[in-house]
Amino acid sequence: MHAASMLDQALTRLDEAARHLDLDADVLEKLKYPRETTKVRLMIRMDDGSRKSFMAWRCRYDDTRGPTKGGIRFHPDSTMEEVETLAFWMTFKCAVMNLPYGGGKGAVQVDPHTLSKAELERLSRAYVQAFSKIIGPDRDIPAPDVYTNSMIMGWMADEYASIVGEATPAVITGKPIALGGSLGRDDATARGGYYLVLRLAEKLGLKPGSRVAIQGFGNAGQHIARLLTAEGYRIVSVSDSKGAIHDPSGLDVTRLLKAKGQGSVTSLAGTDGISALSANDLISVDCDLFVPAALEDMIHEGNAAGVKAKVVLELANGPITPEADEILANKGVVVLPDILANAGGVTVSYFEWVQNRQGYYWPVEDVHARLKTIMEREGDAIWVLAKDKGIALRSAAYVHALSRLAGAIEAHGTQQFFTS
Repeated sequence: MHAASMLDQALTRLDEAARHLDLDADVLEKLKYPRETTKVRLMIRMDDGSRKSFMAWRCRYDDTRGPTKGGIRFHPDSTMEEVETLAFWMTFKCAVMNLPYGGGKGAVQVDPHTLSKAELERLSRAYVQAFSKIIGPDRDIPAPDVYTNSMIMGWMADEYASIVGEATPAVITGKPIALGGSLGRDDATARGGYYLVLRLAEKLGLKPGSRVAIQGFGNAGQHIARLLTAEGYRIVSVSDSKGAIHDPSGLDVTRLLKAKGQGSVTSLAGTDGISALSANDLISVDCDLFVPAALEDMIHEGNAAGVKAKVVLELANGPITPEADEILANKGVVVLPDILANAGGVTVSYFEWVQNRQGYYWPVEDVHARLKTIMEREGDAIWVLAKDKGIALRSAAYVHALSRLAGAIEAHGTQQFFTS
């Protein structure tokens, strides 16, 4: 899909939700545009002594409910439109979970696999140098995203501390435990989706033994496979960037994790009844639960009709286009939408920020229990809202979030629109 239309597509969700609420026009006007997007060119010294530059962005979409929050991705195809769209989604995701945050996002246009570890560190530190006035524990709090991790967040937090002259762990979440990271952050995105599935399983017709296909076997895909298997679900198909595999009798998650650690799950094809599939064929695998855990727009007008699953759990951001949403709805497929289903990550990021600010760290059982409470509370509320209004869960999630955003915008009064 053409990147420039991404935000327009995302805004169709806003318009749809607005139809179900009696809103002041000011609310929609404020939410249709990002509050601020900063673009810079980062120049770093490469290992061979040459200098190379990379485009970078940070968008603070809306800060009505609190400081903006959102990841930083390192990806060769990143664009400003993508960053603004992701920041829009984060605005709604934080409101869905009732976190005291607005939405933000950042990116560097780079393939991190082409950089040495030293070059990656210089790039990470250059990002913070460029955006040190934008980010801050009370203004904008980054986190990891696609192709960034706790090591990179650690470098960024360290660089910020050097710039401001004091340790400020709450400026960034997703840090290593040794630098103030939270226990339970590593599997938070998948765990949130897992708690949601278990909470709604009976309503969704899912149970132990249900067949699961997972698209994308990075952090979220690996953890959801592990968690659902422990609950008795059967993983029948998995894909990564190299391709997909299928075994109707169920794949062994321990073997999957080992194969992925050594390169790709596709290395298991041809062994013990496991067959190779094309990545496209994965979408039409016969299963009960389909989990997109890769990138945006993976289910679209061209392949949505092939989906056989009765439930889709969106662990990726924006994996289903609006056209595909309509096709799935007509087929009776229930979609657990990204702004609810994958919000475990930002929720545990919020817990990390809280722990950093109070200087008191929780045991992992507390993190899990608090996450479970919030996922179940908001999942129940959105399920009831969808049934009451006769709308899809995605629309209900946006209505739920928009009502909270509208309340905050109206409470601020008009003066807020004209202040920096």
